[in-house]
Amino acid sequence: MLKLKEQLERFAELTGAVVAWLTITMVLGTFIVVVLRYAFDLGWIAMQESITWMHAAVFMLGAAYTLQQDEHVRVDIFYRTMPGQGRALVDLLGTLIFLLPVSIFLAASSWDYVATSWAIHEASREAGGLPYPFVPILKSLIPATASLLIIQAVANLITAALILTGRIPSEPEHTVPQGEVI
Repeated sequence: MLKLKEQLERFAELTGAVVAWLTITMVLGTFIVVVLRYAFDLGWIAMQESITWMHAAVFMLGAAYTLQQDEHVRVDIFYRTMPGQGRALVDLLGTLIFLLPVSIFLAASSWDYVATSWAIHEASREAGGLPYPFVPILKSLIPATASLLIIQAVANLITAALILTGRIPSEPEHTVPQGEVI
């Protein structure tokens, strides 16, 4: 199980690296759009749309990596001071009760939306916007995000189970630095 967990987490790390490069591309694209608009009075709607979609892709594809790095938003009031076994139990229950059902729902409910986009050869509604197949490809990131979250959820479940059974040590509990408000 430990090897499976490591392989699943490597996949999330690879996704994170790809998203990091996409972020750099997005920043450069934004710079080019601004220079073209204000220095040369030129604008391309397709390029502006592509930056918006890259921004969406960064958030969607980066979700699993963020979860894997434990950098997602969490109410830390009690979790931070819990012992490792308690945190593992919270992670296990949170994954089973919230993350997996929401990810499965997202994948299932987005399927028709994405399939319709492919079926009608959807393109941008804006004149000069992104042509087919870019819009369906980008909409396909919705079930891809759900799939990546499910993969990371399985890795998290394995980690929590291994900690709870004592097969791997838990991370030391976080201490609250002097003067920090929880």
